[in-house]
Amino acid sequence: MAHVVTNPKVDAFIGRADKWQEEFEALRNILLDCQLSEALKWGVPTYMFDNTNVVLMHGFKDYCALLFFKGSLLSDPNGLLVQQTENVQVSRQIRFTDVKQINKLKTVLRNYILEAITVESQDYALRIRKARILPYRKSFSRSSIKTLPSAMPSNP
Repeated sequence: MAHVVTNPKVDAFIGRADKWQEEFEALRNILLDCQLSEALKWGVPTYMFDNTNVVLMHGFKDYCALLFFKGSLLSDPNGLLVQQTENVQVSRQIRFTDVKQINKLKTVLRNYILEAITVESQDYALRIRKARILPYRKSFSRSSIKTLPSAMPSNP
């Protein structure tokens, strides 16, 4: 492995993790081995190539995951990518429940990461659907909002 620079904020994030600490370390080693730089963004370890976000690592109650920012553009030959909800358009996760899964998939994960770097390097165009406008209740219409008195005293 080439010389890599770790980020002390990511060290602290992993060190204080109540859960997924071993999994985070294994994922971090794979990510750094792919020549990505790391930073703590949005409160989670985020990995970049040429200062462009490629993937982040985060944990939940039942799993930890890699989240690929442009995951919908990856080929997914192993069927590992998960769309978190129907409203998520571009990002995709690969989920893990223990470090054994990560170790078993090390080569596969490396291939996904390298493809994600290529996607970011090629600056592929994304097709984003327009957000749908949600209906609102008439009781919340602009005319029903009461104006609060100003915090500043008025001049007589």
